Amino acid sequence: MSDKKDSFLINRLKSVGWAFKGALLLLRTEASIQIQFFIAILVTVAGFYFEISRTEWLFQVAMIGLVMSIEGVNTSIEYIADFIHPELHASIGRIKDVAAGAVFIASIAAVIVASIIYYPRFF
Repeated sequence: MSDKKDSFLINRLKSVGWAFKGALLLLRTEASIQIQFFIAILVTVAGFYFEISRTEWLFQVAMIGLVMSIEGVNTSIEYIADFIHPELHASIGRIKDVAAGAVFIASIAAVIVASIIYYPRFF
């Protein structure tokens, strides 16, 4: 019986390892997520500097996670679309545009949250 528990635990650890590998791959290879990561570092430093509240930290961390996660999904969709249909195709273009639109919507929401948090501190 302990073998099944060990097997489950080992499989979960492997899954976490693969997820970490995927996150590093994304950060190393994708310019858009590198920019978003840089912005995440800036607002994190700003959060410490301005001593934002616990609630503001929750919103800030959630928005950073949302934008970077959606960017990862968008990148995956682009890779799959390019793999399935490498040449230009209207439907593939539409799929990629919709995925990019999701990143745009999350990014706008993040900018709004950041504005609500930091505008009063700057002005």
